[in-house]
Amino acid sequence: MGTKLVPVAALLAAVVLAAGPALAEPPAAEGPLGGDRLAGRGLIVPKGVKAPPKTKATSFVIADAETGQVLAAKNPHGRYLPASTLKTLTALALIPKLDRNLKVKPSRTAVNQEGSAVGLSTKPIYKVDDLFKALMLTSGNDAAMALAEANGGLSTTLADMNSEAKRLQANDTVAKTPSGLDKPGQSSSAYDLALIARAGLANPEFRRYVSLKTSRFPAPKGYYEIGNHNKLLWRYKGMVGVKNGWTSKALGSFVGAATRDGHTIIVTIMRHDGYFWEEVEHLLDWGFAMRGKSTPVGTLVDPLPAQPVTKQVQAPAVPAAPAAAPAQGAGSEPGTSRAIGALAIGAGVLGGAGWLFYGMRRRRTARESSRTAGRR
Repeated sequence: MGTKLVPVAALLAAVVLAAGPALAEPPAAEGPLGGDRLAGRGLIVPKGVKAPPKTKATSFVIADAETGQVLAAKNPHGRYLPASTLKTLTALALIPKLDRNLKVKPSRTAVNQEGSAVGLSTKPIYKVDDLFKALMLTSGNDAAMALAEANGGLSTTLADMNSEAKRLQANDTVAKTPSGLDKPGQSSSAYDLALIARAGLANPEFRRYVSLKTSRFPAPKGYYEIGNHNKLLWRYKGMVGVKNGWTSKALGSFVGAATRDGHTIIVTIMRHDGYFWEEVEHLLDWGFAMRGKSTPVGTLVDPLPAQPVTKQVQAPAVPAAPAAAPAQGAGSEPGTSRAIGALAIGAGVLGGAGWLFYGMRRRRTARESSRTAGRR
């Protein structure tokens, strides 16, 4: 009788099953995330309710931050380039990881980022706290890259951003840059931006940054004042923040939240070709008027359970060299590396068992040959 390999197979199965939790994904949602009505591409409004004011935005969401109820929407899951509204995800992913008092020395790569910038130098005069202010007030693409460097590099940061998007169930969102500068494959949706804003407003540090109208910013010789690009902080009653964005390909995008009588309304818009501030004001007004008085058309889903996060102890003076392993980016899953590790262990077990089996066969063959030779 040959030696059986059933115990080896069982051992390999046990190894793979042990990695089960790392590979586990939430069950696939039936229909669109947030409710069946949110699959619509046109205007989605409760029955018997006056439609929201008109907007040139291709996509928008009006939601109640406390309850998560979506009050009205238009093409909420349409995937578009997010421009600088993606910085909300950058901030949400990195605030828990970086000590805001750490000093950072931006690289020349960070300093020379294209587009909007706060005006960084390569001198080690900036705290992480300064860079978050530059990120959310002046939409500094240079600050976004400097924060990515402080977090261990671009690959690490994009992996963190995409992992955070998965945790929030912002499944329309793929981050390819920390700044929101256009890049093929990068995307988000009005629904996802509302999810990110809602999670951000629950974080005191995030809320502090997006609410600042002005702040002092370090310079090689002293300080200068920076101002928030969100015009509604000065003109809309109860405005909390959050972030606007624009590129020639993405067009105008905006994530905003305002609070009145203890209640907060979130409005997100994407692909607006023009001046949108007054339109957003009217959408916010409609949201406050309809809150609690109409049947919601959907809901902002809750985040998945968060994983423990350890803050970094020190920021690198110069960006670290890219890791040899590929970055976790578009479409990659948070448990992928753990899965590969589990399979590698399983392969090692199977390989070792194979050599054991081979050795047993050789010894048995040798004994049989010896006995045969003795009979000759």
